[in-house]
Amino acid sequence: MITAKQYRQRQTRLLQQLPANSVLVVPSARLVTRSRDTEYVFRQHSDFWYLTGFNEPDAWLLLSNHERYAGDYRAMLCQPKDPNMEIWLGKRLGPEQAVATFKLDEAYPIDDLAGVLTEWLEGHEQLFFAQGEFDHADEAVFAALATLRNTPKQNRAPASVVDYRPLVHEMRLIKSRDEIAVMQQAADISARAHCRAMGFVKPGAYEYQLEAELHHEFAMGGARQPAYGTIVGSGANACILHYTENNAQIADGSLILIDAGAELQGYAADITRTFPANGKFSQPQAQLYQLVLDAQEAALAEFKAGVTLPAVTQVVIRVLTSGLCRLGLLSESVEDALENKSWQRFFMHGLGHYLGLDVHDVGDYLKEGQPRPLVAGMVITVEPGLYIPVEDDIPVEYRGIGIRIEDNIVITHDGYDMLTGGVPKTIAAIEALMAKNPG
Repeated sequence: MITAKQYRQRQTRLLQQLPANSVLVVPSARLVTRSRDTEYVFRQHSDFWYLTGFNEPDAWLLLSNHERYAGDYRAMLCQPKDPNMEIWLGKRLGPEQAVATFKLDEAYPIDDLAGVLTEWLEGHEQLFFAQGEFDHADEAVFAALATLRNTPKQNRAPASVVDYRPLVHEMRLIKSRDEIAVMQQAADISARAHCRAMGFVKPGAYEYQLEAELHHEFAMGGARQPAYGTIVGSGANACILHYTENNAQIADGSLILIDAGAELQGYAADITRTFPANGKFSQPQAQLYQLVLDAQEAALAEFKAGVTLPAVTQVVIRVLTSGLCRLGLLSESVEDALENKSWQRFFMHGLGHYLGLDVHDVGDYLKEGQPRPLVAGMVITVEPGLYIPVEDDIPVEYRGIGIRIEDNIVITHDGYDMLTGGVPKTIAAIEALMAKNPG
């Protein structure tokens, strides 16, 4: 649980990085229309959520370290209390309660946005604002700047507009102990969902039925939404990296690749497992699966503070390439296949990515043009895979097999902590779990 005190501490950390006499303006997300008078389920903008924990649309966070204040000054604009609207759309916190809940200095109704922005921007030397994030926010902020610039005989507008996102995203990249605790909960819920899908499946079921099992387990665990579009790909569908149709009937003898994770309190889990529809890997399936698992285990052995993702990726590529040559899927020597990058035909994505409030979380992967060393507190995915096309030059027994194994880890000073160990991934453990399937 992230407390109001911690959100305030994040604001303070951010303000401490700004030059004196700066103002920071962060708008929230808005409701998005699905069709006519229905909206998608509201999901708060990740930066706004990180800094406030406020989960209503049409809000703004305003922070200042201007010398006219005795210290940092904080305000919010939000929707006012309105009993009639709340009957239709649910309770609102309102400005008065927002001050008490989030320890603000002031709060205003959103209808006062134009005047409040003009007042807040006046006299500051720099404005920190994410231009281009939201069209409505750009219009409001630049209208306020125009008002100040056109004031007769004086220009009280900030001299420059600076993007705050690099600062906030650098903060988001290193997770606190409480953030990791929430991510562990999201991972545990997601692991239970994957186990449930393995226990449910049988040949003849449909991919969307497994999707329903996953989402039901998410919701029963307190995670109402998946963190991203759930992938349930059986047979050759597993070779489509972002497959989300999830409408095929599952054939006996096929493998099923599930890439699914719950979102809890805004934080994502991201797990992939691959398993046989009938509960038993065939020999060709087992050969490829074990190769991917060996590659992941080789990667995990490398991870600790100071290493880089590209360096670990090279370890994985060598393991996969050696196995592909051994199985006859690559006809070159291992060294020639590495030099020619022939392995890319079967492994065409990266080894992993940052994870947090976004499933592909923010943060730079390069520092001064070089791969960034990992540091303690980063959360990343580790997801090698193999995707064998259905093509004439591929041995028949391997055609259309797609395998990915993905876990989430927290980097530590001397290694890593595994978040997603609650779902099996060895051949023996998967088959043992699936043997309990009554279907």
